Amino acid sequence: MGSLEGSLPVKREPPLRTQSSARARARSRFSRFLLVTKLDFQQWMCAVASFLCILVMFQLFLPMDKSLVLFKRRMAYRGDLARLKEIGSLDFGKDIRFGTSKVFERFRREASSALDQSYAQNLTLRRFGHLQPQLALVFGDLVADPEKLLMVTVAAALREIGYEFQVFSLEDGPVRDVWKSLGASITIIQNCDRADFFVDWLNFNGILINSLEAADVFTCFLQEPFKSLPLIWTIHDAALAIRLKQYNSHGQIELANHWKKTLNRATAVVFSNFVQPMIFSAFDSGNFVVIPGSPAEAWETNNMAASYNGDMQDNLRLGPNDIVIAIVGSQFLYKGLWLEHALILESILPLLADFPSNKDSTYHLKIIILSGSLGNYSMAVEAIAHNLRYPSGIVEYKAVDQDADAVLSMADLVIYGSFLEEESFPEILVKAMCYGKPIIAPELAVIRKYVDDGVNGYLFPKDNVKILSKIIRHVAPKGKISRLAHNVAARGKTTGRDLMVSETVEGYASLLKVVLKLPSEVAPPKDVSELSPKHKQEWHWDLFETIPRPTYQKRILRSDLFLDKAEERWNHTQKERSSSINAIDDTFSYSIWEEEKYIQVTTARKRREEQELKDRSNQPHGTWEEVYKSAKKADRLKNDLHERDERELERTGQPLGIYEPYLGEGVWPFLHVSSIYRGIGLSTKGRRPGADDIDAPSRLPLLNNPYYRDVLGDFGAYFTIANRIDRIHKNAWIGFQCWRATARKVCLLCGS
Repeated sequence: MGSLEGSLPVKREPPLRTQSSARARARSRFSRFLLVTKLDFQQWMCAVASFLCILVMFQLFLPMDKSLVLFKRRMAYRGDLARLKEIGSLDFGKDIRFGTSKVFERFRREASSALDQSYAQNLTLRRFGHLQPQLALVFGDLVADPEKLLMVTVAAALREIGYEFQVFSLEDGPVRDVWKSLGASITIIQNCDRADFFVDWLNFNGILINSLEAADVFTCFLQEPFKSLPLIWTIHDAALAIRLKQYNSHGQIELANHWKKTLNRATAVVFSNFVQPMIFSAFDSGNFVVIPGSPAEAWETNNMAASYNGDMQDNLRLGPNDIVIAIVGSQFLYKGLWLEHALILESILPLLADFPSNKDSTYHLKIIILSGSLGNYSMAVEAIAHNLRYPSGIVEYKAVDQDADAVLSMADLVIYGSFLEEESFPEILVKAMCYGKPIIAPELAVIRKYVDDGVNGYLFPKDNVKILSKIIRHVAPKGKISRLAHNVAARGKTTGRDLMVSETVEGYASLLKVVLKLPSEVAPPKDVSELSPKHKQEWHWDLFETIPRPTYQKRILRSDLFLDKAEERWNHTQKERSSSINAIDDTFSYSIWEEEKYIQVTTARKRREEQELKDRSNQPHGTWEEVYKSAKKADRLKNDLHERDERELERTGQPLGIYEPYLGEGVWPFLHVSSIYRGIGLSTKGRRPGADDIDAPSRLPLLNNPYYRDVLGDFGAYFTIANRIDRIHKNAWIGFQCWRATARKVCLLCGS
């Protein structure tokens, strides 16, 4: 019994030891955790700090309510710019970075690699340049617009350095006379789906497509043999990018892929500013190029200055003597935007002393901030104005994409309030200059390049915004714009009318130089530095002065109309395709029937060829049964022959057969549909359906290799016919004619 009692504590000990061991293990794990924590305490604190910074940045991008703006305002304006730099609030868009285009580097690298390969093969690169490089300029129409003015200016400069060009358009228009004055030939074409006119694009070393409406011609360049041609497509607006986003959101993936395939086909897609590539970034395949400069702003201001009535003036409750100051900025949205607007508003604040405070006065001050859509950013503007003690109703916010032209046309003074260093001159500032408004801008590199302080505009150092207040008091003393400021604005209007012409011309010339691969018989063009100054100083406005200008329609509206028609055609095609698929009987597949028919015809042709070869050789006379079987076999072959194309039957009794080598679907319109002609497809792909063409790779397997197919060219067709000629050719004479001869409306025959 004692032993049993002594054993009881022993039985109770294991649970106690288990609990103590668990505590020991927990203490050990906690100790290890503390050790690791002590070792990585600095890294851990850095991670927490980074997380808090991310939260702050995220908060900056959120729609700002009034309390947040007031907090930032109190924090920022307790010191000057130096203090703002110390606390890190004076970033002025440092979160935006501009990268250089990789297209130029890529083509230069490809050209240098080809040159190195030629030297490695001991090939001497010699040119016998008796031809000039040929360019095709393709347009959707020949209506007078800023895009035509841009290309006319560029084409005139390219012609001086050695290029020749032809103009193609889907529709005629008054700009035809402008191109004739430059010595260019004009051709009105239809898209490649119509059979009334076709173009041999191989006659050109490069293709420049200048409008979205000309995208119908793109089907030609998606087919052989035009797939390898250098193609430059210029896009002038963001209408297509907006539609692509809609297609993806609405599930129209096939339509979006169609446009993406079209964009990827272009060797280079050219934009006139750095905002559009960002909008199209989801469809960038590494071929986007920015060539800054366009006469669109000057063209629009000339056509739209007189179109605005007093609606905007009534909405803003403006009087005839009121002074309107417009604050504009960059097209990019960044987190320092509110601070820039606050600094500009603070600089304008002393001007309020020149205006009476009573509402019955005949003149007042109105400040309008033009900015991109930032949610409830208007509340932020109101909060900043309230904190600066602006009277209610003086400072207002307007969306730049809706009211820019109306506000700029009414403004008496335009202040550029962005301190972001950009790569091209701001378009909205160009538009303000073209409206004849005096401008005040910070001394940014790209602005200082074209604006001389006190000559065609006013500049202030971006690190010393206090100078802006002095400039404003100088431009608008006693609440009125000075006569000197009006003279400066007049000179600024002349500057804005022909801004960045040299950048545009040199950009296109440099792009063509790296994109085009000229053969040895084509002379290389001159360097762009040899251009005369007259081609780099102004757009060719003089060539468009005699053209009557109809009511101007913005480019994005015209693009929307074209995209509506293209989408309608696409939907109609899809409905026809779906209805044709539904009409097929599940019990009978025409594709299987056509395949079986093709097998039977091929077998019959092979039997006939073998029989003809057999009949030509000396054979001993057989028995009557063998002769009877041979006659029956000939009858069967004759019946099989009736199922062949009628042109095959007509071809049998003709003395001459002409063969036309071709490659790809793009050549089909140039091939003859006649019994005397017969096509030879150099590739298995791209053969005409239902035609009695010869499949060259099946008769000459060497042509399955693209290298030998390209090297041999039309000679591959000659070798195809020569290989086992008795099995395919039944005529006494053989002729060969390239499809390009038909395209040039000439005839080249080779008899044998």
